Amino acid sequence: MPHAPINRKVVEIDATGKVVGRLASEIARLLMGKHKATYAPNVDGGDLVRVKNASKIVFTGNKLEQKHYFNYSGYPGGMKARRAKDVMDKNPTRILKSAVDRMLPKNTLRARRLKRLTVVK
Repeated sequence: MPHAPINRKVVEIDATGKVVGRLASEIARLLMGKHKATYAPNVDGGDLVRVKNASKIVFTGNKLEQKHYFNYSGYPGGMKARRAKDVMDKNPTRILKSAVDRMLPKNTLRARRLKRLTVVK
């Protein structure tokens, strides 16, 4: 039985004053297509998501000072940790993209879904 044709919409979200995790879970749901009646886990039927004002997202509690983003080069001593505040100052779009990336299922559709996410400062 063939699947229904995929109708993609462009969903624009203003991130001003929104909490990172709650916004990321909503974006992941839209990218997967779980809000549609035609949802199937093996079909990439989600919408395109454009997020604006990513520099105005909010962390709750003390996460801005205490949360760290880690990067490992693969070499001994190659682990780097950056505070959320430093990442936010340098590239606020990276915080939201990495949050959404980690909320998507770890399968072959993940990369295609992430390509449909556009985040603007």
